Amino acid sequence: MLIEMKVFGLAVDPITNTPIVILKDMQEKSALPIWIGLFEASAIATQLEKIRLSRPMTHDLMSEMLRVLDVKVKKIVINDLKNDTFFAIIHFIKDDTDVMVDSRPSDAIAIALRAEAPIYVDEKVIEKSTDISFSAKQGDINTYTKDQLKEFLENLSPEDFGKYKM
Repeated sequence: MLIEMKVFGLAVDPITNTPIVILKDMQEKSALPIWIGLFEASAIATQLEKIRLSRPMTHDLMSEMLRVLDVKVKKIVINDLKNDTFFAIIHFIKDDTDVMVDSRPSDAIAIALRAEAPIYVDEKVIEKSTDISFSAKQGDINTYTKDQLKEFLENLSPEDFGKYKM
């Protein structure tokens, strides 16, 4: 079953300084944190803030190419989680033909925001995400334990997202 979610905001992991995109379901009952790259976080943030740059960045260029080619983004689906890595599919429509393309979730989210397309997460991904191994690996002090992550997410407030809240 697919669960529609929205970008709740962006945060920065205070331990690793890695950006995190937080998705929440439409009833705001469950949250899904996805650690992403800095460039993808920037692409998401510029769209959330409706910032227009003098030259198109990669996701803007891609969105413009889709528009010119009359290809619509129907939806994105974060459809799997393997070895602590999320997977997504972008669903496109061109001339009544559905096309699906494999994508990193961060890229799919950046494109969905530009296309105003819905974001879905497979229920199994949410279930698996509660089992992500957040416990510290030997020699790695930059990871959360499950309890630390739960506490971090539960204590997030809209103010924690600064100008990137939605």
